[in-house]
Amino acid sequence: MKVLVVEDDERTASFIARGLVETGHTVDVAKTGDEGVQIGMAGAHDVIVMDRMLPGVSGLEAIGLLRAEGINAPVLVLTALGSIEDRVSGLEGGADDYLVKPFAFSELLARLNALVRRPPLTSQNDVIRIADLSIDTRRRKVTRADKRIELTPQEYKLLEFLARRVGETVTRTMLLESLWGFHFDPRTNIVDAHVSRLRSKVDRGFDIELIRTLRGVGYVLDEPE
Repeated sequence: MKVLVVEDDERTASFIARGLVETGHTVDVAKTGDEGVQIGMAGAHDVIVMDRMLPGVSGLEAIGLLRAEGINAPVLVLTALGSIEDRVSGLEGGADDYLVKPFAFSELLARLNALVRRPPLTSQNDVIRIADLSIDTRRRKVTRADKRIELTPQEYKLLEFLARRVGETVTRTMLLESLWGFHFDPRTNIVDAHVSRLRSKVDRGFDIELIRTLRGVGYVLDEPE
């Protein structure tokens, strides 16, 4: 795989790059967020390793700039900030996974391999349509009845996750594991809060609700009968 490493600490960047090259991968290294965005815009990377604390443009800002340009390569954020709140804010900022420093290279490599194994958006239908809801997965553009709906990165991930399972019940545990990377219950209402905000944007003002809560079970996005 081809990896972009955006890391301002020279020792950490060298450690990651050397390990990836030794395991047969190709690596580009950037030392600032601005440089990472510039290199990442080429869109030629399978996965991106992004330090969160960077000089100038921060890691999360860099992810936002790349996503805005349609760069959908999965991003693993590296950071010394390890609380649940920091992790959630990183994932909501557009990251696909989150690894706290210090870390073992074997875990980093395993996480990168797992991210790359996920089906890329470009291999799936570019546009998902459910009733009058349209989701452009390449540009991450959402409209309903031709009205643009502005979503945060994590709200968009949640909507696409539900849309790719239209008519299926999606449990809270599935969402915690797939979108937030929690393989345990952090005892927060993060899923309920995000679903509520998403419904307010997707369903409010329309005659038909597409996102339903199945009390005690989970959620479902479905076309009206």
